[in-house]
Parts: sequence; structure tokens; C-alpha cells
Amino acid sequence: MKLSFVAKGSDLMRQSAGRLLFAFVFLFVAGATAQAQDMTLRMVVLERLVQEDPGAAIKAIDQLYTEAAASDPADPRVLFDLVRLKADLLLERDQKAEGARWLAEAAAIARRNRELLDIDPGPIHQTIAQLLEELGDLRNARAQMSAVLGLQQDGAEPGAVLAETYGELARLSAAMGREADQQRYEQAAANALIPQDEATRSSDSVGYREVEVFYATDRARTGDAEPETFYGWGRGTLELGTLIVTVPDTRTKGLVESPSIWRLEFGPNPAKHVVLRSVTPVKEDLFYTTMQSRIEARSNKELFVFIHGYNVDFEQAAKRAAQISYDMNYGGLPVLYSWPSAGSTVGYISDTAVVRLSGRRLSQFLEQLVARSGASTVHIVAHSMGNRALTDALELMAARRDVETGEAPVFGQILFAAPDVDAGLFAQMIQTIRPLAQRLTLYASHEDWALETSRRLHGNAPRAGQGGEYVLVDDNIDSVDMSELGEDMLAHSYFADDSSALADMMSLFWQNASPQRRCGLEETKTEGIARPFWTYKRGACSSQNLIDAMALMASSDVQSGDEVRQLLEKAVDDDEVRNALAPVLTRMVED
Repeated sequence: MKLSFVAKGSDLMRQSAGRLLFAFVFLFVAGATAQAQDMTLRMVVLERLVQEDPGAAIKAIDQLYTEAAASDPADPRVLFDLVRLKADLLLERDQKAEGARWLAEAAAIARRNRELLDIDPGPIHQTIAQLLEELGDLRNARAQMSAVLGLQQDGAEPGAVLAETYGELARLSAAMGREADQQRYEQAAANALIPQDEATRSSDSVGYREVEVFYATDRARTGDAEPETFYGWGRGTLELGTLIVTVPDTRTKGLVESPSIWRLEFGPNPAKHVVLRSVTPVKEDLFYTTMQSRIEARSNKELFVFIHGYNVDFEQAAKRAAQISYDMNYGGLPVLYSWPSAGSTVGYISDTAVVRLSGRRLSQFLEQLVARSGASTVHIVAHSMGNRALTDALELMAARRDVETGEAPVFGQILFAAPDVDAGLFAQMIQTIRPLAQRLTLYASHEDWALETSRRLHGNAPRAGQGGEYVLVDDNIDSVDMSELGEDMLAHSYFADDSSALADMMSLFWQNASPQRRCGLEETKTEGIARPFWTYKRGACSSQNLIDAMALMASSDVQSGDEVRQLLEKAVDDDEVRNALAPVLTRMVED
């Protein structure tokens, strides 16, 4: 696995220390401004410093890491990215021993915070083993590969994967002169390749289901065959394909399950966790003919496209797209568009540099999807910085099609979740975009740290996804402040204990329901503005029951209050649940 995050700059960039570099160092060391004292802003500054002078960046990382570790609570995402970045910079300077030590710290942080970070420490241990072997420390190199083996065994990895690791352990044992260990590992490798009874490996018997997701991405391939690292963060050309994500049968709706060190779970097990199992690039014609056949076989002829945000790698995006589909019991087809986010908190600037180019490619992909997918309706959900790509893509589509209000919309629902877009620019763009969709919905939050950082970076100009005092109100869009649900609309914290965001999204997909007809939304007035926005109230809806009920109604093509009540009578045994659901669902179908 290639662990490196650092974007190596040109010699000219590295030599251009001058005033700009002095300003960056001053911000770190002296903390001269209020912005520099904000950790997230300083991470952005660090990204620029890495390009200018890696040596100064290493010193800045040490200071930032000390401060981040001492904060209460410490953010594991920041700690991991700082440690990983320092390891990369050290290895770039050929300081292998020190680099390996910091990689070991990165692996430890990943193990302790597996549920939040969703990072497999196994490849990090493999990289450490390689470095230690190059340094002649065979004993500790073998210990690192033993850790990899333990993770793979717990994660129910295929026999071929285990056999390869046993082979590495055998090779290292031979180099150490440990003949008995060598023979033991060689025998274990042979045993791992013995075919297992297929019945024991079926998804039904081991407690997980497979979710197929169609994808488009302009990420470059890494050259790694492993699904989780098949695509990196470099720019590539547009590729199409399918991927398989496994989802446990028993799980909390909205929560992307990952192993927890506290439950003694060290590797991903598909019966317990959401796992990206395969990534298969497909040629364009086959992609669309396969998509058409999948849609033809479904009762729901729709699809939705999910566009991820800042600080998301391909694996995380794939799992989130599958999770949304699975947890909504979505009868249509999930599609992912993944742009080349660096997947790091120390990657804001690099993400902003690539996302708008992806918007051009996304625009062409959406055109093809509408024309060739076979779907009756195409919905779109974009998150965070992914909205920059989406708004550009839609504005280009509107210009090409010369659409006007009153014409048949191209899309069903377009949902802008916590968009990291200038609020003024966004308000202008949606005037052009509005005719493309049945309904536009903006989900905002004042708890989103990334948007608050972006606001400060952009001269205190509000972002379209900010809630509270910054909620954007416009006649072209329904604005919903989801701040009560936590950090941001599609972040882990939202879904860890509340599936309300999914329930609201599904009510839009199912019935194009206006805010007045949806559960948990309270009308909120702004002084001097006639149009209201809507505030979500936590606990107002039985969201998980509501999701299941809406999926049932959609699959049965229910269109009236009488049909709602009749189907609930047949399907729901609990009187209390049935009585709670009936008025909510009836309000959605009866305008």
C-alpha cells in the first residue's frame, strides 16, 4: 500500500521560501493571529508549508501534534493525519528508522479509533515491516507481519490473502535462520489455499448482504489491486465501474460499522462491519447496458447519485453510498461519483484545487446517466465540498439545455447537504439550476467545523451549508437547519444515534414531499424575510420505523391515505407503532 499523502512540489516551489514561507512559519510559531490559533485553519496553512519547506513543516507538525494531543477532547482525525504526514516527510528524506517509528504511532491511532477513522491499520503494518527489513531488523519486521496476519484472520480475509502473508512470514523466518518457523508458515500457507465449503461462505450463512454500487470517478488508479486502495487521490481520467460493499444484517441504521479496539475487533469482518469487497472498472457501453438491466429488474426504476465531500477517500465514499441505499431500503439503484479528494484533514487546499475540474466531468456523466441509464428518475445527493462540483455541473447542464421554469425537470430531487460553497454564489447559481429538478433542498448545520473553517478562510463569507444565523433563505430552494443532529448532515456523528436525515431524504425520494408534509420539520421565520426556512427537531419522529414503512409504501406504489392505512394494518402488528406512523405517512401522500 502506498501510504504517502504528500504532494511533492517542483524544485522552484521548494526554493520559493521568501516572504510567503516566513509568513507561514510565523503563523505557526508565534500564533500571531486569531485564525492561526484555530487548529483546523492551521492544518490548512500546514498543507502549504509542506510544499514550501518540508523541514519547517516537520517542526510545525511537532508543535501542532503536541497541541492537538493536549486538547480536550483530542480529535483522532487530526492526530492521525499529522502523524501520517510526518512519517511521509521523514521517509521522503530517507529517514527510514524515524519514519517507521511514526508509522507505528499512526497504526496505533488507527487501531484505537477504528470506528471513527475507518482506516485499516494492516497496510500500515506492512509498510513498517518493509522498512524494518530494509534496515536489517528482521525480528521486528516479522512481528509487524504477524500483526497483519492477526488483522486478516479476524477480518475473515480470503485464503489467498492469508497464504500470501504466511509466505512473507516464512520468507522472513528463513532469513533469520528459523527453519522450524519457516516450515510451519509454509504449511499454513498451503492449508489456507484449500477450498472451503461454499455453503459456509455464502452471504446468507455469515450474516451480511451485498450492495452493488455503480460508480464514476476521475481519481487515478494507484496500481494496488486491493479494493480499499484501488483508487488514490491523484487526478485521472473519468472511469466507470461497479463495486460491492457488504453490510451486516444486524446494524444500527445510518452507522457505517467499523471495528472497535474496545470490542477486541482488529480487522473488518463482513458479518459485523461495512466492508468494500471489490472494485471492477467497466467499459462505458457495458456500464450502461448493465445498469439498464439492473434497473429493469427492479420494481423501483429510479437511481440516486451520491457525491462525497472534503476529506473522503474512495473506500469511504463507496461505503457511504452503499450505507445510504441499504439503510433507506432503497428500491432503486445507488450510484457514486468520487472526485480526487485527498482524504485527509491536511488536504483542504489540494481538494479545492481538483473539485471544480471534477465538476466538468460530473456534468458529462450526469448527461449520460439521464440518457442511457434507463432510470425513470435520477436523484442527486451531494455533501460538503462535493457541492462545488455539483453546482458547476448543473450550471453547465442548464446552459447547454437552455432550460426554463415550467419545462419538464431533468432530475427528481437534488439535495445539497452542508454545501461548502459561498452562500452568495450559491444563491445566484440555484436560480439557473432550479428548472432542472422537481425540488431543491438545502440541509444546513451550524455545528459543522469544516464549514466554519471554510468561512474564515474565505474572508468570513458565509458558506451555503451553515445553519443558525447564516441559514440561506431563497424562493428557489427549501432550506432545512439540521443542527440538532450534530456535526454535519452526512457525517458519522449524525447517523450514530439518529437516522432522521435518512428519513427526511427518503420522504423526498418517495413523495417529493414539501417541508410542511414531512415529519420533524418546524417552520421558522426570519425577521424581514417572507419565506420561512425549516428547523429539524430531534425526537419528533420514529425515524427507523418511518424509513421501513416508507420503503414498504414505495414498493407497493401506495398513493392515498386509505392505501396507507390498509397496508399498515396488514404489515404492522404493534398498535402503538401503527398509530404513530399512519398520520405521518398520510400527510405525505395527501397534499
